[in-house]
Amino acid sequence: MRAVVYEIPQPISAETSLIDVDLPKPVPSGHDILVEVKAISVNPVDTKVRASRKPEPGQYVQLGYDAAGIVREVGSDVSLFKPGDEVYYAGVINRPGTNAEFHLVDERIVGHKPKSLGFPEAAALPLTAITAYEALFDRLGITDPVPGAANAVVIIGGAGGVGSIAVQLVHHLTGLTVIATASRPETVDWVKSLGADHVVDHSKSLPEQVAALGFGAPGFVFSTTHSSEYLQAISDLIAPQGRFGLIDDPKVLDANIFKRKAVSVHWELMFTRPLYGTPDMIEQHKLLNVVADLVDAGKVKTTLGENFGTINAANLKRAHAQVETNKTKGKVVLEGF
Repeated sequence: MRAVVYEIPQPISAETSLIDVDLPKPVPSGHDILVEVKAISVNPVDTKVRASRKPEPGQYVQLGYDAAGIVREVGSDVSLFKPGDEVYYAGVINRPGTNAEFHLVDERIVGHKPKSLGFPEAAALPLTAITAYEALFDRLGITDPVPGAANAVVIIGGAGGVGSIAVQLVHHLTGLTVIATASRPETVDWVKSLGADHVVDHSKSLPEQVAALGFGAPGFVFSTTHSSEYLQAISDLIAPQGRFGLIDDPKVLDANIFKRKAVSVHWELMFTRPLYGTPDMIEQHKLLNVVADLVDAGKVKTTLGENFGTINAANLKRAHAQVETNKTKGKVVLEGF
């Protein structure tokens, strides 16, 4: 089968930063299903791993997490899917990735693909949907109000991949006011179209802009990018006993800034459940099906931003370079081999 891998961590501009290879087709067992990959999307985690993880000597790393495709074979313990089912999912960080024609994945982290979407549109959703859903509902508990706080959530980085789906989930599944951040006219329009009630500029004072809305201090802040740069602003604007969630990787996160307000800090990593095989890892299967139902009901739309064409090393290098600009609107996808 065709696949794209790397052998040593390099800048994406290097000629061999990603290479095309032929590999044996894997065989499913246990809870694994074998998926014929029809489309993938590229996430910041792809670029971070490519730039840092060294494979064993003589080995390689096969990247890719988001995928949409068709189940072709199933392991002996599989009960949720059968050959021919169309699926979408985000894989796990400690197994070979989705940048290949065929991919093994545990059925318990896979959802039925939204019927109303094509494979590229569906491939844009899983990692960001899982991340946003788990961060909002499992970590921050946004359906449990903060006493005395404004019934609102601030989503920092509202136009990015996770922010784009987070705005939609809050808008359609809760009664919270959505305050998203964006700084360019096209990204402001994007987050408004997704359901943001208000948009504030993250290049300016967030506490001043949020206070000017007249709601009072929000109970929740969800930061998707550059969290360390916004810590003081978050501490200033959030309500006492509020809840702050983040998904990025600050070199240092000084939580002392939140002590006076007794703000709790919640880190989300959507790989945690499958990485540790937690007893509740099937919750990812369930939530992906919830998102698929919302899509098919016309309540949530794909966050596909650009389609970079066929899945190969050259196009994946272009996609990685785009994602590394941190200025991508929605998701970058690739389709077919």
